[in-house]
Amino acid sequence: METIISLQNVSKKFVLNAKQRKLEKTNEKFKVAVNGLNLNAYKGQIYGLLGPNGAGKTTTLRMLSTLIKSDSGTLMVDGIDVTKEPNKIREKIGFLTSDLKLEDFFTPNYLFDYYAELHNVSIAERDKQKAKLFTKFGIDKFCEVKIGELSTGMKQKASLAVSLVHNPDIIIFDEPTNGLDVLTSKVVTDFLNELKEEGKTIIVSTHIFSLIEKICDRCGVIINGKMIVEDSLEAVCNGKSLEDAFFDIYKETVGE
Repeated sequence: METIISLQNVSKKFVLNAKQRKLEKTNEKFKVAVNGLNLNAYKGQIYGLLGPNGAGKTTTLRMLSTLIKSDSGTLMVDGIDVTKEPNKIREKIGFLTSDLKLEDFFTPNYLFDYYAELHNVSIAERDKQKAKLFTKFGIDKFCEVKIGELSTGMKQKASLAVSLVHNPDIIIFDEPTNGLDVLTSKVVTDFLNELKEEGKTIIVSTHIFSLIEKICDRCGVIINGKMIVEDSLEAVCNGKSLEDAFFDIYKETVGE
């Protein structure tokens, strides 16, 4: 199997202000979000990143997507160093996060064209990709409706379409079904499988066990900023449900 994404001994810490130290109930000036983490994702597979809130999942994906810099370690995407050549990485990846908020005033049609121009996508390719994605997600019926007037599910679908405007081969989704109803969640889940069939490499961060069990080939469990277990989904489960396997791993790690 060809390794497309590789993180080796990656760490990241953040400065805590007085209010944050009070909330964290600590006198420490820094919070270690990611601590010596290793991760390997293979070409044409879906990788599930699993962990409790605050485990370091989002920080890991933000470093991988060039939104923040690591303090140490090596991050490689398709043979390219994320730290040294961030612009090349942005050309190769699509990144969707629940924190992505499209401007309420603009329409899906306008935003798709805007992001296509940012990615230097030709008009012909832009229109082809737009037709495909807007039809797939039913955005075509709402393409001239302002984002602020769309439902939560349709906003998420519009964000998904915009993140894929340049038809990237590597796709990173942080909580892609968070806050969605069951029908919209299924549309997104089915689409992820379609992307895999096209040979895309996908990383999905989630706390939803069933989502990982449905779509992922490989799984990594992060606890307190460290990769505790990383293997095929079958090996991580080891004959159990993913939920039971996770809680066994968690108890062994934190002693609860």
